[in-house]
Amino acid sequence: MAAGAELNPTEYINHHLTFLAKPVGDGSFWTVHVDSVATAVILGVLGMGFLWWVVRGATSGVPNRRQAFVELAFDFIDEQVKGIFHHGDRNRFVAPAALTVFVWVLLMNAMDFLPVDIMARMLGALGLHEFRMVPTADVNTTFALALSVWLLMIYFSIAVKGLGGWIHELFCAPFGSNPLLWPANLLFNFIEYVSKPLSHSLRLFGNMYAGEIIFLLLWVWAATGLAGTVFGTVLGVGWAIFHILIVVLQAFIFMMLTVVYIALAHEHH
Repeated sequence: MAAGAELNPTEYINHHLTFLAKPVGDGSFWTVHVDSVATAVILGVLGMGFLWWVVRGATSGVPNRRQAFVELAFDFIDEQVKGIFHHGDRNRFVAPAALTVFVWVLLMNAMDFLPVDIMARMLGALGLHEFRMVPTADVNTTFALALSVWLLMIYFSIAVKGLGGWIHELFCAPFGSNPLLWPANLLFNFIEYVSKPLSHSLRLFGNMYAGEIIFLLLWVWAATGLAGTVFGTVLGVGWAIFHILIVVLQAFIFMMLTVVYIALAHEHH
């Protein structure tokens, strides 16, 4: 739906920020954002399917451009993981997990480059009048990703230290094992465990949501007349170029924090 056609600017922005939501039960507690889930799943399948297809056809000779691109991505992620994770075979789980996270988050972030009005018309023709295309601009998506990493962190902490060792660490680190210090240690670790998924998820969500809002504001401005169209288009192109850095950087940061949290889970205090 074009800005300035049927909707005023506020209605236009609200329209593009409305999720395709499906209530579970009476909807009083649980609602599924179908657009975020569907887009994330499709991009995950496409991204991992592309890597699998290229690796499956890889040769030991001179690589073609697809294979060279994937090899560069593999080497880049592996170098980052090697510099952080020093607790065993990184290729068994950590490096593949880091590659998966980076590719998946990058693809979800990149959906922000799709023109919202054109996509709205195409989806509207299919009866989907409310559909947001950027899963990482949905706080539910980023929290789900961050909580998955958080659960992995707890799993590795218990796997490496044992359940008793993990509980001992909760009560005895970082201030010492004196029973008088147990409440302070537990409170400190509780705050640390809560803050990790919060910061992990909200950093990605905040940057992608802000980028989406700026794009919408520029499109609204571009519909205000000839001057608005010229300046809105110029600024939109400039913001899109700058946003490439944000899209890649946020995927990289999310991936690096994932590796850091898993590496920290292997540390003994």
